[in-house]
Amino acid sequence: MFKHLQKLALFGVALGLLASCEKEGINPVLDTTAIPVVSVSAPTVVLTKENGDKGTDALTVNWSKPNYGFDAPANYTLMVDKKGGDFSKAVSINLGTASTKTFKTAELNKLILGLGIAPAATADLDMKVMSALGGSTVLSSALATVKATTYLDKLDLSTIWGVVGSATANSWDGPDQPFYKTANPNEIVAYVGLKDGEIKFRQNNKWDVNLGGTPAKLTLNGDNIAVKAGTYKITLNPTVLTYKIEPFTWGVVGAATANGWNGPDQPFMYDASTDQWRAIVSLKADEFKFRQNNDWAVNFGGGAGKLVSAGDNLKVAAAGLYLITADFNKLTYKVEPYNSWGIVGSATPKGWDGPDVNLMPDFANEGVYFANGVKLVDGDIKFRQNNKWDVEYGGANGALVAKGANIAVKAGTYDVKFDLSTNKYTLTKK
Repeated sequence: MFKHLQKLALFGVALGLLASCEKEGINPVLDTTAIPVVSVSAPTVVLTKENGDKGTDALTVNWSKPNYGFDAPANYTLMVDKKGGDFSKAVSINLGTASTKTFKTAELNKLILGLGIAPAATADLDMKVMSALGGSTVLSSALATVKATTYLDKLDLSTIWGVVGSATANSWDGPDQPFYKTANPNEIVAYVGLKDGEIKFRQNNKWDVNLGGTPAKLTLNGDNIAVKAGTYKITLNPTVLTYKIEPFTWGVVGAATANGWNGPDQPFMYDASTDQWRAIVSLKADEFKFRQNNDWAVNFGGGAGKLVSAGDNLKVAAAGLYLITADFNKLTYKVEPYNSWGIVGSATPKGWDGPDVNLMPDFANEGVYFANGVKLVDGDIKFRQNNKWDVEYGGANGALVAKGANIAVKAGTYDVKFDLSTNKYTLTKK
């Protein structure tokens, strides 16, 4: 018992000395022979999307535990920065009492890209471990260096072409609804919801180069194209000046969905960053399938992550909110539990009781959610998960704080962005 009290006393003295040194601006080191030593499993790593998709391990970082001269539950933070950086903009990973960290390929690639390293580039990284007692940093390791080559973790199918007009969401002023590249280098495609009205095709959201006319004869500065309300796939060939507009949707149908087997189907959204289709859907424990255009002419079932044309019904084991991803090129699918994010508060239409104003995920940027054209009144808002108070954020001046203060807003229509990758939010008044 006496020895235990002695150790506690020594620990208290050490922390008191540490606090005194920090107050005086001194960087204390208790035992220079016991500074953590960092080692890496490989000095050079080449990251590939194939290994990222497989979940392959890329790099393991280990460090020795420092000897403080007494039993102490040290906590560690691994910091990663571009070589030569001062670590003021480093990525910090709190690892608790662990003395090792293994990075998956996709995890390490995302971390490096977040440091501003370009895809398909090779960069040198500095790594160090910070050791802390009682929440105060005590020891910093020497640097370990890794040379890493990154990969592009999402597709770039963007083009300079877009759809503009009174039938589009942003009318004749734009910004235009985008066309994307396809496997055919001469054809591009847009997936759009249109109103009764007119459209044209133009480059770079400007009128310098614009096309109008008939499907058989597009011309520069040609006539507006009349369309009826609906959801469409527009295929444009700007080389031979032809286009095609056809009704087009993908959806989820079945006893597990809100509208049963008769539909209308719960719609998918096109994700150009992966060339896949995604839907956020509340499902019951039952069966469902994928189909095109709310019709059985083209439908997919299957199982075990594989899609089969007119295949067996797919099954949901438990009711809940799900993110469904379908790749109709590779004929694969995923059904994953999904945590929704929304806006709640006295400034929102439903007040503090909700249901919340739903935020959509930005599939091209992990951790980013948004809602455009949100009508708010004078009052306060917060962001929360799953229409519950278990996980919620407030803050001020664009900084997100877990369980932080209410965010005051003035009446108006806003584009809202909620970014968990940077812990920032923006409210842009329209």
